[in-house]
Amino acid sequence: MKNQIKTQGRQIIATAMVLALFGLAGGLLVGVIYEATAEQVAENQRRAMLANLNQLLQTDRYDNDLLASQITLPADERLGQKQASPAYIARLHDEVTAVIFSVIAPDGYSGAIKLLVCINADGTLNGVRVVQHRETPGLGDLIETARSKWIFSFDGKSLDNPDAKGWKVKRDGGVFDQFTGATITPRAVVKAVHQCLLYFDRNKKQWQVASSK
Repeated sequence: MKNQIKTQGRQIIATAMVLALFGLAGGLLVGVIYEATAEQVAENQRRAMLANLNQLLQTDRYDNDLLASQITLPADERLGQKQASPAYIARLHDEVTAVIFSVIAPDGYSGAIKLLVCINADGTLNGVRVVQHRETPGLGDLIETARSKWIFSFDGKSLDNPDAKGWKVKRDGGVFDQFTGATITPRAVVKAVHQCLLYFDRNKKQWQVASSK
């Protein structure tokens, strides 16, 4: 009986050691794969972000490295950001031509809507794009360029065009179209873009400083 118990004990220890070795080997393998692919993953992310930025700003509008010209902005409710967020400064011949902001519309129908908002140096909108959302397919997803041209209605707009009353959907007395059966989504995006314009206008000195860097 004692021998049987000893044998079972040795088997348990051996099994535990084998499992531990497998776990160690698996952890090492994951680490090796991560190290081998981390650089490629980072490069893919860089290319994806640059592609998003280039949807908003024509390449002949800047001659600097947009990603290398990223600055970090403190959390600000006008950007919908509770944490620090990036902005990308576009320059042509050392003059700031536009700033691209990472903006969150927190009050979408199904949650936060993440945007990129490009504002020209003169305060006009060069473009707005949705980069992430969870809005209802067939209704709220009309904010996507693949689903409709609605997002292009921001092009050329500014704080003065329309005036403050116009920065709403038509149902609320503004100039922007709403979607049939989905007013909350466009309302959230319009509000977020307007708030970003206000942020840009009230921090003009920051962009002037950025132009000298």
